[in-house]
Amino acid sequence: MTDPQIGLSMLVLFIFIIMLGFPIAFTLMAMGVGFGYYAYFTPGQEFFNNRIFTLLVQKTFEVTSSDVLTAVPLFLFMGYLVERANILDRLFHALQLSMKNVPGALAVATLVTCAMFATATGIVGAVVTLMGLLAFPAMLRAGYDVRLSAGVVCAGGCLGILIPPSVLLIVYAATAGVSAVKLYAAAFIPGFLLTAFYVIYVIARAMINPALAPKLSKEEADVPFVKVATALLTSFVPLAFLIVSVLGAILFGLATPSEAAGIGALGSIILAAAYRSLSFQMLKESVYLTARATAMVCYLFVGSWTFSSVFALLGGQAIVEQFFLSMNLSSTQFLLLTQFIIFLLGWPLEWTEIIIIFVPIFLPLLDDFHIDPIFFGILVALNTQTAFNTPPVAMAAFYLKGVAPPHVQLTDIFRGALPFVFMVFAVMALVYVFPGIALWLPDYLYTPR
Repeated sequence: MTDPQIGLSMLVLFIFIIMLGFPIAFTLMAMGVGFGYYAYFTPGQEFFNNRIFTLLVQKTFEVTSSDVLTAVPLFLFMGYLVERANILDRLFHALQLSMKNVPGALAVATLVTCAMFATATGIVGAVVTLMGLLAFPAMLRAGYDVRLSAGVVCAGGCLGILIPPSVLLIVYAATAGVSAVKLYAAAFIPGFLLTAFYVIYVIARAMINPALAPKLSKEEADVPFVKVATALLTSFVPLAFLIVSVLGAILFGLATPSEAAGIGALGSIILAAAYRSLSFQMLKESVYLTARATAMVCYLFVGSWTFSSVFALLGGQAIVEQFFLSMNLSSTQFLLLTQFIIFLLGWPLEWTEIIIIFVPIFLPLLDDFHIDPIFFGILVALNTQTAFNTPPVAMAAFYLKGVAPPHVQLTDIFRGALPFVFMVFAVMALVYVFPGIALWLPDYLYTPR
């Protein structure tokens, strides 16, 4: 076999092994070292004199010293603290009261709460689970349709993948070598556009068929203005101030993402203390979960960069590039094909594996097809949301099923989430047709004039 053929067999063997359930990060490192030993082997060398060991150490140093990736543990720590500060129930209650006259008020309040909480945490499982415990039973008690309620929770919980400060965008920035600040600016409009689509869809369905989302009872809706204002001031305003401070510092160049993440982490500690939720046990759990998630991302980066370096050295990357170029695709066709592949990969894989392992295969081709890597990253972030809500492996649906009442069937959750998946596709189509939706804000903010 030639080296390029060995490189392709390396990729095929990797996909086969992870389908068997082996840990992805360690599989990447093992295969990278194994095939790299062959690639760098010279007759007569001592075992540990092979350059693959130097490469592995170099990649590990690059990951652990990356300024961009420093923001990951800080944003995760901020998210875990906010999650444990008992803010969500206060926020949901305040928004429910303030939107009492809106059709489908509980569902709309759920979506807005998810969007705000997503900007503070970006942790899909946490948002879906917490809203499944808080908002989902409230909607069912109010007589809301099971499918609509489930779809709202699942779709809203995934917004943190796209809306800044998204951890996915930080990881993509490190992978693609682009500005995380510009990525955040590019994701801002598509993220809230998607949220608006969700809200409009819920309101429209509630107006067309009020039985799906009955109005609040007179006792629930008859709340004094002072009580509503107080609820908003004590829940919505503090969290909104924290989020705006972090994002504003990033978008207006007052701080790097890592510095802003540090401010956010400190702010979340102060917020938790203000809500009398701060304790040593809470800090201990948050630090543990942050360290575990960060270690996973770092190990994936070390394994992926080692694997991809050996894959390119053997000529596998060149074959992939030649294959796509030989198809004579237009830029639009290339985007559609790559997004379809990423959509399929989203069924068996988490977004971390997709971004760190498979997206780098497509990144070198972006120049050939004249595609902005920031634009491509926003499409990937939109696309990966569909994986959490698309059967058969819809993780958001399984998160919700784990906390839902026993009578709620998984099929009902799937069916409720599918309309929201189609709305993600609609926003992706709009971004395809009107790239300015993603690129206008970073161009406006960061292009010298």
